[in-house]
Amino acid sequence: MQNRRRFIRNSLLTVAAAGLPVRLGKAARNLSEAEGRPLIRTLGRTGISLPVVSMGTSSTTSPALIRAALDNGIVLFATSAAYQEGNNEEMLGEVFKNFPRDSFFILTNSFDIQWIDTPTGILKPGFSRDELLKRAEGSLKRLGVEYVDFFTQPFAARRESVIHDQALRAMEALKQEGITRFTGIATHRYEPEAIRAAAESGIHDFVMTSYNFLKENREELGEAIQYAAEAGLGIIAMKTMAGAYYDKERTKPVNTRAALKWVVRNSNIHTTVPDCTSFEQLSQNIRVMAEPELNDEEWKDLFPPSGTHFSEIFCQQCGICLQNCPCNVDIPALMRSYMYLYGYGNRAQAKSTLAEAGMAYNPCSGCSACLANCRMGHDIRKKICDISGILGLPEG
Repeated sequence: MQNRRRFIRNSLLTVAAAGLPVRLGKAARNLSEAEGRPLIRTLGRTGISLPVVSMGTSSTTSPALIRAALDNGIVLFATSAAYQEGNNEEMLGEVFKNFPRDSFFILTNSFDIQWIDTPTGILKPGFSRDELLKRAEGSLKRLGVEYVDFFTQPFAARRESVIHDQALRAMEALKQEGITRFTGIATHRYEPEAIRAAAESGIHDFVMTSYNFLKENREELGEAIQYAAEAGLGIIAMKTMAGAYYDKERTKPVNTRAALKWVVRNSNIHTTVPDCTSFEQLSQNIRVMAEPELNDEEWKDLFPPSGTHFSEIFCQQCGICLQNCPCNVDIPALMRSYMYLYGYGNRAQAKSTLAEAGMAYNPCSGCSACLANCRMGHDIRKKICDISGILGLPEG
């Protein structure tokens, strides 16, 4: 295996220059440009060409759905060791073993969430480079591959969480050991700051960032994305569906097709990883590449003339609520859990997100009123008590 890895390390430039993978050939020829924007884009200095729509798999449990995606020209799959307690990586591995290794790309991460202060993304003193390498080897074993293409540092937020010497040295080691070809960050909070830091790190090759039409900082975020793209980084967009619904009762759906079109119209977004759990969703995502332009009705769905949408589901992850919480609760993580449960209907991901934030009980049960403020007007305490009750968390 070490000889094979040595070959992989020495061949990176050749592989990157090869352009489109085997399975992309026919699909690529059938994709047109959208208003002058190509729908096959190069992921920054990695040199890898991808369709603008790839696939997130955090909620995917169907091997047949992964095979269908591969058969329809989807070649990048975003997973994590944390998804389904490693079972997601194993499921993907079972599918991938029947396909040539040069016909697909894998993005994953194997960080222990206990190493990360999730509100800031800063690594705690318990972080271990050697343990990260060991955990990454576990991901390779579950995926049944000798290397992954992209490896992320998750929950990056503040600049110091990205320009962090131990983290950067660890990511360098992942490349040197042939575990991954390229490294990057994944960011949900303070995205512009994290993206600019990644571009200036001298180590990272790409960023994966939350980006959608409901983001209030989308202009600032777009400028940071452009800055990183011009610096040579690949840009991968996640959270493109903005929660999928506007209300917890799921009576007001987001026009997810229009939402995805809005993201891919930004030429600095090289690909997207919308989560996909059904053949209907897969078909819709593929159709976006066939008809990528937003029509007038779709634009009005996203930006109605009467005013902006109010979403009970999507949290901006701005962190303002953290300033006044007397219990130092990671409220944005709880709000993401709320989105996973009520927006995407993914109870398992909602529970694992609570666990990642260290929530084993309802942290708001002892407060009669919430001192934390949400600039979007959400009743934070009500939402946390609601999701705690649904997921069976005991009172604190």
